[in-house]
Amino acid sequence: MTTLVVQQDGEFQHMLRVLNTNVDGRQKVPYALRTVKGVGRRLAFMACTRAGVSPHRRAGTLSNDQVELLVQVISKPEAFKIPLWFLNRNKDPKDGQNSQMLSNGVDNKLREDLERLKKMRNHRGLRHALGLRVRGQHTKTTGRRGRTVGVSKKK
Repeated sequence: MTTLVVQQDGEFQHMLRVLNTNVDGRQKVPYALRTVKGVGRRLAFMACTRAGVSPHRRAGTLSNDQVELLVQVISKPEAFKIPLWFLNRNKDPKDGQNSQMLSNGVDNKLREDLERLKKMRNHRGLRHALGLRVRGQHTKTTGRRGRTVGVSKKK
């Protein structure tokens, strides 16, 4: 037996504000949560299951309590029994903790990591500092945009 739930026009929110990010209310909940930086596909689906929200619902139909519960699951996943290997920041070099970085925290940690590599004079850090390719790509013939590389003719 199926039931039909009719929503009032005032209850549907076209835009939600979740973790300092505008989230489209017309998308389904896991896909809407993915617009928050640091939340991927798997974490979004797991947050829905841990919060008891159907992943087939539209994000605009959620109540404020459900949105708050989703935010709590995403920001503190250890409290909702999400395994540590699932988090996006394992063994932080400074404090050794496992954590889930979100929105501005992702950018800040990336900047800190690059500064740490540069300070150690690591090979990766030097390549980042010089603006060169870091992951072993060939640079003899590719990646010349933005630089004046070439042979000058003799007069």
